[in-house]
Amino acid sequence: MQRAAHPLVYPLLSRLGRPVQRIPRVGVVVTDAALLRSVLLDTTSFTKTGPGSPADLWTPVLGPSVLLNMEGADHLALRRRLAPLFAPAYVDELTRQTIGPATARLTERLVAGEAVDLVAEVREAAGQVISRLVGLEREGDGDGVPGGEELFARVSAVTGFVRLSRPRFTPAQVRHAREVLDDLTRHARAAYRDADPGPTAGTGPSADTRPSADTVPAADTVPARMRELGLSEDEAMGAVGAFVLTGTETLVSYLPRMLAILADTGWLERLAHDRSLLGPAIAEGLRVTTPSPVMLRSVAADARVGRVAVRAGDRLVLATFLANRRAGTGAALPFDPEANPAADLKQLWFGAGAHFCLGAPLAMAQIGLVLNAVLDAEARAPLAVAARRAQRGTLIPGYSRLVLRARQ
Repeated sequence: MQRAAHPLVYPLLSRLGRPVQRIPRVGVVVTDAALLRSVLLDTTSFTKTGPGSPADLWTPVLGPSVLLNMEGADHLALRRRLAPLFAPAYVDELTRQTIGPATARLTERLVAGEAVDLVAEVREAAGQVISRLVGLEREGDGDGVPGGEELFARVSAVTGFVRLSRPRFTPAQVRHAREVLDDLTRHARAAYRDADPGPTAGTGPSADTRPSADTVPAADTVPARMRELGLSEDEAMGAVGAFVLTGTETLVSYLPRMLAILADTGWLERLAHDRSLLGPAIAEGLRVTTPSPVMLRSVAADARVGRVAVRAGDRLVLATFLANRRAGTGAALPFDPEANPAADLKQLWFGAGAHFCLGAPLAMAQIGLVLNAVLDAEARAPLAVAARRAQRGTLIPGYSRLVLRARQ
């Protein structure tokens, strides 16, 4: 899967035997889970805003005020304000309202013997949920809001520019990326403009305020919350763009790969009849696939990572896909929900510390709903993978097609 996505880079990184190693034109690569976590937790020495960091990539496209290119007090303040939009009870209900009927239909379609491409299903589901969250609501046919497949294609057109050997986008790539995101955020701009400005920044509801889990207010979107914070329209659209970019591809990578693993290992049948290990199985799937395979940091002050001295301005490449797979053992560990080596990693695939993925509860809500729909079908009509095809030349490894159907 990884070789199909990046025929050169992933095999090169996978051969690294040392926990920290400097590679010309790439940076200082960290493959050990404990050292990687220590880097993520040390936001004084290692930052998302210096040379070779995520800010170098995304600030020209999204602007300066989005979580993935911020540090310090400003980052913490924005994260606290957005936290209610990602409270587990809230996103569980949002997900159920948005894709619950479609996942129920998915179960019935599989039981009826239909061949279902899970990649297409997950693309549509992820697109629907992120559209609901950030104000790209469908209001009727012809409203110009992209479907899941179209949203995924547009996002992939932007993320496909990312290369480990290239610390920033070219001017032409920046122009193209901004055109794509400007088009995607037209409806979000409308949500921002139509929202009640509410209290100014610093006087609004506290970070402990939680939207009701009984309903998901249409106005309670990222654009409305950004306006409440006092962010300008352009700043708010940068944040919306960041959520669109990060809220689709990782899920579309993970879920089909997870279902293929379950089918290939016999765990699909086992979990269908006993869900007691579903939580560890989901964590093991995230450990083995690591939908965010690499994280970037810039060295802010001279320091050491393990035995390697790093200097201010160095680029750190945190190879989370290797750290998770090896789980501190030095060798790749197989998928095993019973042994559950994922438990010791404390969800490292979502990051750590101040930058632990804010959207993790939203991702987990979608994962649980789709997986349980497939498991419900498996319990009634045993399934098999009828066809699969790896996606090539993509930032995040995944399938371009994975077809499930009831066994003949």
